[in-house]
Amino acid sequence: MRDPLAEPSDLIRSVSRALRVLEAVGRAPRGLTVKQIARRCELTVATTYHLVRTLAYEGYVIRREDGTYIVGLEVADRYRELVAAFRGPASVGESLRRAAMETGYSHYVGRFVGGRVAITAAADGPRSPYLEDLVPGFDDGAHATALGKALLSTLTPDQRFRYLKEWGMRSFTAQTLTAPEAFEADLAAGDRRGMQLEMGQYRQGVGCAAVLVSTDKDMERRVVLACAMPAAELMTTARVVRNRLVTVAKELAEAMAADA
Repeated sequence: MRDPLAEPSDLIRSVSRALRVLEAVGRAPRGLTVKQIARRCELTVATTYHLVRTLAYEGYVIRREDGTYIVGLEVADRYRELVAAFRGPASVGESLRRAAMETGYSHYVGRFVGGRVAITAAADGPRSPYLEDLVPGFDDGAHATALGKALLSTLTPDQRFRYLKEWGMRSFTAQTLTAPEAFEADLAAGDRRGMQLEMGQYRQGVGCAAVLVSTDKDMERRVVLACAMPAAELMTTARVVRNRLVTVAKELAEAMAADA
C-alpha cells in the first residue's frame, strides 16, 4: 500500500500510472481488456490505452488475439536481473548448489532489502519438500521461517516489535508462533543453540534451520543461510545440520568478502 503522505513532490504521474497498469495486469493471469485495466487503476480509458500501447511496445505487456493483455517477457528479464543482483557473486550460487547436492537439502540465502526480510538466492535439494513460496523475493512469513527468524534476531526488541506489527504474524499452521512473547522466547532459544529453527511452523511436516553468515551495523548487509528438510529428519540430525550450515556460511562469507 502506497503512503499518500510519502508521495514525492516531483512524482512523474505518467510513470506512476504505467506501473499501476503493469501491476494490475500482473495480478490477472487470464489477462485484462483496456476497459478492465482502466477500471481497476481508476484511469480513463483513453489514458489507459496510451499507457498499455507504450508498455506493449517496450515488451512489458503482450496483447492477445482476444484483445486482453498479459505480462510480457521483459518482466521476466528484469526479474532475472534482480535475482542476480540480490544473489551477489557467482560463487554464492555455486556454494549453494554444491551444498544442496551434497546434503540433498534445499539451501537459501536471505538478507534485509528495503527493511524487509527477503530470500535472495536458493538452490533446490532432492531430499527437501518442494516449497513453492520459498523463492527469491520478499518473505511474507518471516516470523514462521528459520531464515526470517535468523534475520529478525539481529534487530533490537523494539525494531522487531515494529517489524512484526507492520507485517503481521499470520498463522500458516497450528504450530506458527503468532504471539510476540512466544516469538521472543523462540529467538532466545535459537541464539543459545547457535541456530534458529522452525518445525512445521511454515509448512506442516517441514523443518528449517538457519545460521548467520555475516553481521553488520547496516542491516541491509546482514546475511543468513538456511536449509529445509522433513521436520522429523531435522529433529534427529539438528547438530549435524548446524555444523554443515556453519561450514557453508563460512564459504559464503569468504566469497562475499572477496567480491567486496
